[in-house]
Amino acid sequence: MSAPGVAAPPRRRVLTRAAFETRLLLANGEQLLVSVLLPALALLGLALSSVPDLGPGERVDLATAGALALAVVSTAFTGQAISTGFDRRSGVLRLLGTTPLGRDGLLAGKALAVLSVLGVQVVVLGGLGLALGARPAPGGLVPAALGLLLGSATFVALALLLAGTLRAEAVLAVANLVWVLLLGLGLLVPTAELPGPLPAVAAALPSGALGDALRASLVDGGWPWAQWAVLAAWGVVAGLVARRSFRWSD
Repeated sequence: MSAPGVAAPPRRRVLTRAAFETRLLLANGEQLLVSVLLPALALLGLALSSVPDLGPGERVDLATAGALALAVVSTAFTGQAISTGFDRRSGVLRLLGTTPLGRDGLLAGKALAVLSVLGVQVVVLGGLGLALGARPAPGGLVPAALGLLLGSATFVALALLLAGTLRAEAVLAVANLVWVLLLGLGLLVPTAELPGPLPAVAAALPSGALGDALRASLVDGGWPWAQWAVLAAWGVVAGLVARRSFRWSD
């Protein structure tokens, strides 16, 4: 315990904020719907049906990888964009930025909260996939974990870019619209199986890169360097732009 009037060490401040952010995410019924229930329903629907075509490989394995990719976008992008946007409008971000936690500590706490919720999603969706018969390639577990981490970082950067530049109501609308659009751009269905010119478009988007990376790892046991490069490029650009344009209050 810190003495009265003395700020706690930086590490404790960040962990305390991360625990608070995690409780907020897990206690929010709407957020749980988007981050856990909808990916679980997508997994069930894809695994138990024959459409759409998911390409070569065991269907349940492909469906599990796609559901995990959707879970990342739901928490790291949609959830963080909306919560950060409304925190900015209410003045919470500006207030916390003046406390010992600081702006860097606040962002670190949010990132740790995303990883905590992602851990819950991996357990729930991975367990559901195993119950449905999924058998991920053992050699792909490490690259899959790296893909989840990189995807989370990329989509958090995109979320902060959105939340820091638009008004809260616009963030809510755009974040939900983007979530819907990305469903059909490589998250659930491999980019190679999309019609017309969409494969090339989706492969260049973070959604397609994340979905294909997880499928390559969990189904084929591969190390998807090309998809990681796409994710990293989006994350770096979004992070740099967000750092320059992020507004801590309306």
